[in-house]
Amino acid sequence: MSKLSKKHLLGIKDITAQDIQLIFETADTFKDVLNRPIKKVPSLRDITIANIFFENSTRTRLSFELAEKRLSADVVNFSASTSSVKKGETLLDTVNNILAMKVDMVVMRHASPGAPHYLSRHIKANIVNAGDGTHEHPTQALLDAYSIREKLGEVAGKKIAIIGDILHSRVALSNIFALQKLGAKVMVCGPPTLLPKFISHTGVLVETDVKKALAWCDVANVLRIQLERQQIKYFPSLREYSLYYGINKKMLDALKKPIVLMHPGPINRGVELSSDAADSHHAVILDQVENGVAIRMAVLYLLAGSAN
Repeated sequence: MSKLSKKHLLGIKDITAQDIQLIFETADTFKDVLNRPIKKVPSLRDITIANIFFENSTRTRLSFELAEKRLSADVVNFSASTSSVKKGETLLDTVNNILAMKVDMVVMRHASPGAPHYLSRHIKANIVNAGDGTHEHPTQALLDAYSIREKLGEVAGKKIAIIGDILHSRVALSNIFALQKLGAKVMVCGPPTLLPKFISHTGVLVETDVKKALAWCDVANVLRIQLERQQIKYFPSLREYSLYYGINKKMLDALKKPIVLMHPGPINRGVELSSDAADSHHAVILDQVENGVAIRMAVLYLLAGSAN
């Protein structure tokens, strides 16, 4: 079995383009499995995986859990809101207690950027970063790029616009790293207050006019407004944001060209996307969800192989 160059998946920044291609090729195989009547394979039947989520999550957590069960792994779910973390237990103590139960792999989401990296230096188990603060969300970027490859044939040379709350998004940074490694051209678009000051240093184009961004791109990946991470007001109101940066089907149809519309979810309908846009033929949002299971199966399978 081919192996990834790293023992952990902490971020897209840490892995190579060859790693990404290997994950995609492995996901192709697992996608075939998911379309069979019997959707399980015994690939990880001797592996125990702990899903440790210190932040709320629906899609990512369900997707990982389904991927693990499709691979026949034993699954342990941990939620910080109902755990001894509330009593003051440290992150390292929490994880070490779980590992003492002979857990092989940890899938972790944490509000603090760098938390998975910190853990990787202190424990032996493989770690998959399921989102760390506003830093990275590598499996989301992989499934986004995989969905583009599936829809357009390849990622190289394609123009991808990431639109919305770039400042508070871990999806944006991981997507930029993944798309650039695969040879795509990347633009970010949003209100100036939601564009990080460093963003131009990543080599992306920067635009503040959403109509110009849509006219330029082959794919629009629209991000949610992260109100829960905003400590101050970055724009006057959601209504005003929707007026200037919201995307509707009329805007998409007016482009006179095919465009792929993506969203990592959950969608704030009527804010960043209107319902007629989210449910239009342009959108591949549900395909992204389906591809997320295959990508996460591929990541877990390859990381389990790297531990041997």
